[in-house]
Amino acid sequence: MKRIALYHLETLTWIARLGTFQAAAERLHTTQPAISARVREVEEQLGIALFRREGRRMVLTARGRLLIESCEPLWTGLEQALLDISDFAGASGMIRIGSGEIAAASCLPAFIQAIERDMPGVSMEVELDLTARMLQLLLTGARDLVFLAGPVASPNIRTRPIGALRLVWIAGRAVAQAGGFARPLPVWSLPDPSPIHAVMRDTLAQHGVPVRSINSCNNVRTLVEIVANGGGAAVLPETMVRGEIGSGRLVEILPRPDRMLHFEAAIRDREQEPLVLELFRRTAGLQIDPGATAS
Repeated sequence: MKRIALYHLETLTWIARLGTFQAAAERLHTTQPAISARVREVEEQLGIALFRREGRRMVLTARGRLLIESCEPLWTGLEQALLDISDFAGASGMIRIGSGEIAAASCLPAFIQAIERDMPGVSMEVELDLTARMLQLLLTGARDLVFLAGPVASPNIRTRPIGALRLVWIAGRAVAQAGGFARPLPVWSLPDPSPIHAVMRDTLAQHGVPVRSINSCNNVRTLVEIVANGGGAAVLPETMVRGEIGSGRLVEILPRPDRMLHFEAAIRDREQEPLVLELFRRTAGLQIDPGATAS
């Protein structure tokens, strides 16, 4: 019998899932030379070439593609059987989560706490970014599960809605007392292509308000501080400024937009990793902000 170890199956599976040796190395927390060595070991055991070089790229041979496609369900089935037996309490490995700042400030902490409680062997790498960047990282395999401002339409991802937030137009107390948009103001927003940026543009056109300039910042808390300190106006999720509105530090200066900001959890459409699928299943119980008002 050929001496093909489980780590060989795992390596071939992740090459198939992510498309490159480098991506597989990052997912398995090793180096690209180590991945190449594992592939060579399989090739030597079987006496066939799994990859061939085309310029600076390594591409699968026909027999290599057949082997990897056959290995993936074997490895996935083994993973699933072991995790099912332990009810995922024995799960291990690294899960890479991407989130926007709004989800990170609301539903993400409880989600992470539940994973730590139920799956103590799982490590998590969480990175905050804007939706467009997170989507790119998900599609390239650099993230396993992401929380996006949506709705996001892509044939290559699977999404689950986790709620929606009201948006509010706010300014600092002094700016509001001076008449708000009765005079041209600087407007601040998350950068395009954020859905908030589109709402900002649509609302300005709808109300015909005078604008001195349109500025962007990729951090919501920084936007709040700029506006609260008299730097202009912004449209932001109500949940992120609820406390400042309640204290009077921020004041609503335009009617709330009709359009709400929707959020989704997303994984790759072809995702086969049992642990990722289980975490995606658990996102069904999330709400981006259960305390948000509908007014």
